[in-house]
Amino acid sequence: MIFPRRISGVTVVAGLVAALALVATGCGSSGGGGGTSTSSGGKGAKIAFLLPENKTARYEHQDKPFFVSSVKKLCPNCSVLYNNANQDPAKQQQQAEAALTNGAKAIVIDAVDVKSAASIVSSAKRAHVPVIAYGRLIANADVNYFISIDPYRVGQQQARRLLPAMGGGQGKRVVMINGSPTDSNAAPYKNGALSVFKSSGVKVVKSFDTPDWSPDKAQTEMDQAITSLGKGGFDAVYSANDGMASGVVAALKGAGINPASRPVTGQDAELDGVQRILAGQQLMTVYQPIDKIAKAAAQLAVPLAQGKTPPPIAKAHVDNGTKKVPSVLLDTVMVDKHNVDAVIKAGFLNAKQLCAGAYAKACTKAGITS
Repeated sequence: MIFPRRISGVTVVAGLVAALALVATGCGSSGGGGGTSTSSGGKGAKIAFLLPENKTARYEHQDKPFFVSSVKKLCPNCSVLYNNANQDPAKQQQQAEAALTNGAKAIVIDAVDVKSAASIVSSAKRAHVPVIAYGRLIANADVNYFISIDPYRVGQQQARRLLPAMGGGQGKRVVMINGSPTDSNAAPYKNGALSVFKSSGVKVVKSFDTPDWSPDKAQTEMDQAITSLGKGGFDAVYSANDGMASGVVAALKGAGINPASRPVTGQDAELDGVQRILAGQQLMTVYQPIDKIAKAAAQLAVPLAQGKTPPPIAKAHVDNGTKKVPSVLLDTVMVDKHNVDAVIKAGFLNAKQLCAGAYAKACTKAGITS
């Protein structure tokens, strides 16, 4: 079935995403770890994996290991040239140039700045190196593939869960703590949520676009909102991700407001975020199947780096201003206190780490045993 979606203000024509069965391409005997080329059988290649920052826990603890292991399963002789830009677009540019100099045959990049990253794509194209946009769509660039989730739908998931938690929509007041304006997903997260709020009669009383998705900056923004609106001037807080939700919750506590009385959204299913859900300090989060996203990226990157044709898993097309980019868009799962075990069943978090220390009683109450 073909159906339209909206991502970052552009139309997506998406089909049902095929099951992401790993295709073993160029495999041989076992090789070394990421970043080290091996000489065992099979055609090896270097693949650059460039991530944007480490303030969001998922990048170092989920995306990196999932991608590296997926590449190694497909191609033991391939090596991953990994770098994290720590939210610096100029640094990411340098990392990309270094990867090309070091012989990368494919680049998988989650851009710090989706506009300036077009120059990275141009450099790669001059070197005849394909580029996969990972997580964030690079604007106005000849990207080979795009792999992500549907951010507009995520914003809707967050807002729809918030409505019943604050007792309906009409006349309710929400503070919005949105993501970084340099992230192509931030606007559709925000717009997806706004589509629900507007149709339900919710009033957005304060709205912030948060540089770098910074928890500290989110806390400062929430402090400003409380000062401006008063402790009783809002009913809930829309936070675009779990890291910023931590700053929101800290601001609420600092102002003497019980977080349980002001529902707070999140995203990424970070350990701290899910623990706050168990403790009643955060309403919900959104689980992105990062393992599947990373596996899909590896499925495309390995054959591209080897000069082969990737499997036909990119069933969607997203217009980035230059072309309709072949895309893999994966579904997300809303997680609240009623289905916390979803992240455990998915192998994203384990019960032992989730239920550690002060959260043991909350886990028992939720029926989770470590």
